[in-house]
Amino acid sequence: MHDSNTKIWSLSFIFIVVSNGLVFMIFEMLLPTLPLFITAIGGGASQVGIVTGIFMLSAILTRPFAGLLASKMDKKFLLILGILINALATGAYYLSSDITTLLIIRLFHGAGFGLITTYFATLAAEIIPKKRLGEGIGYFGLGETIAISVGPMIGILTLELYDFQRLFLGGMAVLILAVIMAILIKRAPNGRELDRTASVKTKILEKKVLFPALLILLVGTAAGGIMSFFSLYALEKDFSHVGLFFFVIAAASFAVRLVSGRLFDLHGPAVILIPGSIFAIIGLGLLYIANTDTVFFTAAIFYGLGFGALLPAIQTWCINLVDKQEHEDAMASFFNFFDIGIGGGSLVLGLIAEAASYQTIYIVSAFVYVLFFIMYVVYLLIKKTFKRISLSGISRV
Repeated sequence: MHDSNTKIWSLSFIFIVVSNGLVFMIFEMLLPTLPLFITAIGGGASQVGIVTGIFMLSAILTRPFAGLLASKMDKKFLLILGILINALATGAYYLSSDITTLLIIRLFHGAGFGLITTYFATLAAEIIPKKRLGEGIGYFGLGETIAISVGPMIGILTLELYDFQRLFLGGMAVLILAVIMAILIKRAPNGRELDRTASVKTKILEKKVLFPALLILLVGTAAGGIMSFFSLYALEKDFSHVGLFFFVIAAASFAVRLVSGRLFDLHGPAVILIPGSIFAIIGLGLLYIANTDTVFFTAAIFYGLGFGALLPAIQTWCINLVDKQEHEDAMASFFNFFDIGIGGGSLVLGLIAEAASYQTIYIVSAFVYVLFFIMYVVYLLIKKTFKRISLSGISRV
C-alpha cells in the first residue's frame, strides 16, 4: 500500500486481520481446556499455574529480541515462523503424557506467541496509511475481539462433543490456515528497508512508550480479574450465562472500535482514554453490586466499551511515539506490560479473593481504573504546563 493511498482494507490487511484473529481464537480456546488436560494427565492446581506462567514468561522473554531479529531477517518470515511454532506446539500437546513434557512444549509455544504478537502489529502498522493509523489498528484488533468471545466456547464445545485429540489437532489445522494467510500478505514497498534499519539492541523496554506501557499494565491487571475469576464469581452469584457475558463484552468492544479509531486519528488519545476509563469504572462498579442478569449484562456493555476503546488507542499511541524502525520495540513493550498486568493481576487478585471474596476483585479492579484515570489526567496537566512554559520562553526571545 502506498503512502499516498488512504485506503485501509487491502487484501493483505484482510489476511493480517483474519490470520491474527485465528491465532488468538486458538490461544483463547486453550485457556479453559488446557487446565482440564493438565488434571487428566495427573496435574493439580499448582501445575495449572506453572503451565500458564511459563507460557507468559517465555513470550515476555522472547519479545525484547524482536527488533534484533527483524534487522537480520524478513519480518514476514519471522511472523510465519512464529505461527508455525504455535501450530506444531498446539498439535504436540496431545503427545504430552506428563507435566514436564507439557512445560517444554509450553516454552516453545510461548516463544512463538511472543514473535506473533509483535510482528502482526508492526506489519499491520506498516501497511496502514499513517493518517488513518488509529482507525486501522482498531480494525486490526477486531479479529482478536471476535476470537476472544468465541475461542473459549469452541474449546469447551469441542471437548463436550469429541476429545483432547480432536481439540489439539483441530487447533493445529486452524493455525496452519493462519500460516497460509500470513504467506499471502504483501508487505509495504519500503518494508524490507525498514527491516534493515530495525533496532539492533535487545530492549526490555522502549523508554519512549514507558507512560502508555504503564497504563496498559493497569488495563491488563483489571482484565486479569475478568478473565481468571468471572466464572467462579458467577457461580457465587448464581449467574448462569457466563458465555453470553463474555460475548456481550466482545460485541461492545467490536462496536466501539468501529468509531474509536477514527476519533483517535482526528483528536488524539485523550478523547478515547478519558471516556474509556470512565466506562470501565462504571462496568466494574456494576459488576461489584450485580444481583440480577440485567445488571450483569449492563456491566458487560460498559466494561466492553471501555476495554474495547482503550486497548487499540494505547497500542496506536505507542506506535506514534516511536520512529518506524522502533515499531518492534514499542509493540514488545506494549504486549509485555499488558501480559505482566494480566499475569500479575491474576496472582494479586487471586490472593484478594482468598482473603475476602470474588466480589471484592471487581471493586479493586474499578479502583485500578480510577488510578488509570488520575495518572492520565495528571500527565495531560503536566504536558500542558510544560507547553505553556516553553511557549512563554519562546515569546520572550
